[in-house]
Amino acid sequence: MSNRPQSAFGKFVDQFEETLIAVLLGLMTVITFANVVARYVFNDNLLWALEATVFLFAWLVLLGASYCVKKNLHLGIDIVANMLSPGLRKIMTFVAVIACIVFSLLLLKGSWDYWYPFVTTQAFYETEDVPMPEFLQFLSTMLNEGERYEKMPRFIPYFALPLGLAMLTFRFIQAGWHVLQGDVDLIIASHEAEDHEALVGDVKPETD
Repeated sequence: MSNRPQSAFGKFVDQFEETLIAVLLGLMTVITFANVVARYVFNDNLLWALEATVFLFAWLVLLGASYCVKKNLHLGIDIVANMLSPGLRKIMTFVAVIACIVFSLLLLKGSWDYWYPFVTTQAFYETEDVPMPEFLQFLSTMLNEGERYEKMPRFIPYFALPLGLAMLTFRFIQAGWHVLQGDVDLIIASHEAEDHEALVGDVKPETD
């Protein structure tokens, strides 16, 4: 989004986000492939594979939304913005960013209110099929009165909601700062590539 040097915190967030997205995508691929092999080679089935990939996909979508804000990959309509002067376009973009921040804060509040009870009063709720990894069983002592989890508690996969929306809020705040600094004047996908293709299409090769 910007060519300015990033702070240590900004670099950490970028690395965390990109690494987590890569891990999620890799886990989805491995689990799906393993289930296909189990079904067609060994005539068996990983009962938890479908539910696990659904949760992983939800994590991927929610984190991908913030990643697309960082990379200016979200689609939008820029007809009006492109008709304005650079100064007015900057003001319009900043107003749009403020609206996005308010909306994402509302979503973050709602997602926290939905998720938090699963950590406290509803910590005993488990997923349908996903097994609980042994290295996470310490959570049963902290949150489930010492009773071991047979399946993964729901607050773990549902954590994608507050985390993803917190990242989205951070990215919109970051985008607003870049707009104020004059680094960008739009926060949606640019049409420069399309304009370039049109220009190349108009240039016909010379013939003898």
